[in-house]
Amino acid sequence: MAGCQPGNPGQNFSKNSGRAQGDSLTTITYHQKQAPLQYTTAKNTALRITPTDTLRWEAKDQPLETDICVFLDPSHQFQQIIGFGGALTDASAETLAKLPENLQDSVINAYYDPNEGIGYNFGRTNIGSCDFSSASYMYVAENDTTLSSFSVAHDQKFKIPLIKRAMAKVGKDFNLFASPWTPPAWMKDNHNILHGGHLLTKYYGLWADYLIKFIQAYHKEGIDLWGISVQNEPMANQTWESCIYTAEQERDFIKNGLGPALHKNGYQDIKLIAWDHNRDLLPQRASVLLNDPEAAKYIWGLGLHWYETWSGTKPLYENVQKVQAAFPNTHLLFTEGCQEKFDYSKINDWALGERYADNILHDLNNGITAYCDWNILLDQTGGPNHVGNFCFAPIIANIPQKELHFTNAFWYIGQFSKFIHKGARRISSTTNRSDLQVSSFINPDGTLASVVFNQTDKDISFHFWLNGQWAAAKARAHSLSTVLL
Repeated sequence: MAGCQPGNPGQNFSKNSGRAQGDSLTTITYHQKQAPLQYTTAKNTALRITPTDTLRWEAKDQPLETDICVFLDPSHQFQQIIGFGGALTDASAETLAKLPENLQDSVINAYYDPNEGIGYNFGRTNIGSCDFSSASYMYVAENDTTLSSFSVAHDQKFKIPLIKRAMAKVGKDFNLFASPWTPPAWMKDNHNILHGGHLLTKYYGLWADYLIKFIQAYHKEGIDLWGISVQNEPMANQTWESCIYTAEQERDFIKNGLGPALHKNGYQDIKLIAWDHNRDLLPQRASVLLNDPEAAKYIWGLGLHWYETWSGTKPLYENVQKVQAAFPNTHLLFTEGCQEKFDYSKINDWALGERYADNILHDLNNGITAYCDWNILLDQTGGPNHVGNFCFAPIIANIPQKELHFTNAFWYIGQFSKFIHKGARRISSTTNRSDLQVSSFINPDGTLASVVFNQTDKDISFHFWLNGQWAAAKARAHSLSTVLL
């Protein structure tokens, strides 16, 4: 969809509080649709979340082994969904501000309008600068141990206005969490906001107070945070803003610093998210943090990223399932992922979206309750990024040409976010062929949304089977479909 004109993102669309698995959840009663409708995004077609087929139920007690099926059982319900969204970073905000007003509106509507867009209701923002900032910055002056100089004036130009536009479009259902990339250099043992380093233990309390100041400052701006993570990627020593916490250090900062500070200041309802890094070390981090009752009592959930593949390993989806099984009362949520190493010539590559589909399907089936992509918008360089770590985003803005490019990652994420609503619960859904992947949900109104992924080069005809009935459907080659049943 290179060079989409304003308004085009929605042209094919129809007009239309999470808790952990261990909590008491209300079972949603299924209301069967008599004419299930399929929406499809497919390679080498113009289909972009386009209604393609109306299905018809027929009686079928027993499918054969030769019948390709997706089996649905809404009587078995699992985690409750909080939402889907992306990160509202400095880079996204600055890029949006460089666009003409009509294209700015197109971006906001494409993501956040529940009818014309893909229904985002969840988001993340950075506390202080990150790699996707034009330059490094902090909210206090050097060596200000009183924090009397604290100010979010930097954010008032671009980032806060973007957040407010998203909030205004979504309304009360919008949930935003914030993540720090680093404390000030003078609070760290390497005296540098870049290149890792550790928070000095003598500043645990002061750094916690700094984060409280951020929550309070955003409240004054009309933005009430839903959640806060302890540290972005606490095991990554990066050339950009970063800070290392071993599992024991994160545990100690939570129970001796940030957790008590949140409660003391009346913010015990703000969701505290630990880890916020890759799936590879997720089990070890969960064990250290959640087996300590003095830390665990403050932790609402664990965030995960998808970059463990840097080592050459395949995505470690099983780690998510194993942590969910071991700690069923702790939320798991996906807090960041993007395609690295931006190349403008590849913005139409179909593999961009297929990476998203594979990750989202696996993580949903393994128990995550929310999904947050990385930057919602970047420019034609894959930035701005002050250390040259240029990446893809679902929407790329060509600023000189005044064009928006909707990558297929946008449409593939939308196949989930548009149809799986806040408060939905995952249901039992399986397939008898490895060429199909599926994840299915019952929405609060009692309708089912079943997402089917075909990554092969061939069309696959199959049936949905449910309670002694089935309905014929087709998964086109290299497609992602959502069927409302």
